[in-house]
Amino acid sequence: MSVDEQADTELLVERNDDLLVLTLNRPAASNALSPTLVEAIYSEITEAKDVRLCVIRGKGKHFCAGFDLSDIESLSDGDLLWRFLRIEQMLQAVHHAPFPTIALAHSQMVGAGADLFAACWKRIAAPDVRLKMPGWNFELALGTRRLTRLIGSDEARDLLIDTKTLCAEQCLSSNLCTTIAEPEQWDQLVEDLLQRTRALPPKALEDMLSLTSHDSRDSDLAAIVHTAGKPGLKARIMAYRTKVIASAKARKAVNL
Repeated sequence: MSVDEQADTELLVERNDDLLVLTLNRPAASNALSPTLVEAIYSEITEAKDVRLCVIRGKGKHFCAGFDLSDIESLSDGDLLWRFLRIEQMLQAVHHAPFPTIALAHSQMVGAGADLFAACWKRIAAPDVRLKMPGWNFELALGTRRLTRLIGSDEARDLLIDTKTLCAEQCLSSNLCTTIAEPEQWDQLVEDLLQRTRALPPKALEDMLSLTSHDSRDSDLAAIVHTAGKPGLKARIMAYRTKVIASAKARKAVNL
């Protein structure tokens, strides 16, 4: 693939034997999850064959800034509901993939970007990671059950009700990440995990992953419909965005 073709591709896909590497490629938008990027991730995960390990990473300054709000002015509540449903289905595909998934994250992970990180089995964070899940500020249940199983109900409630921003060490202590490592260490960590996955026969690996994963896919989709389907979703998101922008301006004014 040429440089120009890579620039126009929202998801870079590399295949090296039984290793699949997916790179979010919207660096100018902090790898925010556009509809086409969501569909590309979903397709690659669900259609992949003979994979022993899938790596998910982000190109540019940040891992993933979450839901793409760039066109929200033109969207209806119904449009937004559909897009959140597709994001949830993509996250479910990652979480229940028939092969191990590993996220390599750096800098900012926000909202659905943090959910993408949390959906992976192994979650490696660079020391500069900052993670935030603001979805409940506009009454959205995206990834809540997966998060709770990962870090426990008390930790999940504290994170979500206060809209906390967690650093890498806090992510590690809460089990949101499994390892903190500098990016130059990532290749070796991936190689080590790849070798481990090759120790089991392919079908045994798939069955083991299935039997060690709690399946709440239908309930999680229902939760999205229940919360995002309430009238006024767009207005709630817009109000929260306005609040965040105003807060950032106030902090900047104080620091001048």
